[in-house]
Amino acid sequence: MQVALGRFLKDTGLRSRLRNVAIFKAWRDAIGIVLAQRARPVAFDNGVLEVSVQSSAHLQELVAFTGEQYRIKANRKLGSERIRKVVFRLERST
Repeated sequence: MQVALGRFLKDTGLRSRLRNVAIFKAWRDAIGIVLAQRARPVAFDNGVLEVSVQSSAHLQELVAFTGEQYRIKANRKLGSERIRKVVFRLERST
């Protein structure tokens, strides 16, 4: 049973998402409810948080002005420097 559950978590990508829940929550808490709807964390690997941003205006603001402040604030919430860098990507329309 545990082997099957482990395989399922790995195959669906849930294992890595569960491992990153604290990182994603710290990011959302740092940027606030309104912006969190437009700038979603989608991946975290080797200290790099990838954030999908809905609009080019928000992307530009995060890259040029506020992104580093939010990274610092998220790390404070985590109690360590787990997030070394944030990479912002424009969300693609489907």
